[in-house]
Amino acid sequence: LVVDFCQAYTTPGSIYFCGDARCGVVAAVSETVPLLAKAREKGLPVFFTRVLYSRDGSDDGLVFLRKVPQLRKWTEDNPQTSICPEVAPVAGEEVLAKKHPSAFFETPLRERLRARGVDTLLLVGCSTSGCIRATALEGMQHGLRVIIPRECVGDRTQAVHDANLLDCDAKICDVAPK
Repeated sequence: LVVDFCQAYTTPGSIYFCGDARCGVVAAVSETVPLLAKAREKGLPVFFTRVLYSRDGSDDGLVFLRKVPQLRKWTEDNPQTSICPEVAPVAGEEVLAKKHPSAFFETPLRERLRARGVDTLLLVGCSTSGCIRATALEGMQHGLRVIIPRECVGDRTQAVHDANLLDCDAKICDVAPK
């Protein structure tokens, strides 16, 4: 599952840019390229998520938008919400739109995984402290074994990144080198 690897996090000058070579999203995208190629080579199902809101303001009542109002600009026509080309989906791979941190909440992800007999989820993307952590927790609550390859997730600072990986590994899922 590739969570929210979008242009907003990898474009210099973006307020969301996470370019730190040790923990940032730019490095995580780069590290994910060969892992994604291997998953495709083995015929594993690959899913993607994007955070998308309605241009008409109908999502404005959501708590997540009240907490992070800048996300109102994350609409289908905003190029910063596009998936990074290095890890873009290929034919047959589904992109799920989400409005909350977890890739499971109010999306068909769990049903899609069940239909394919998936019991283990390899989780990559961003941000470690937000959407990755929320998705790992909900995946575990759905009975999935969740594995986070530590080089393939990113966040805005090393301290936040490391603290969340440590906590996830202790309580929620397996965090391992890719």
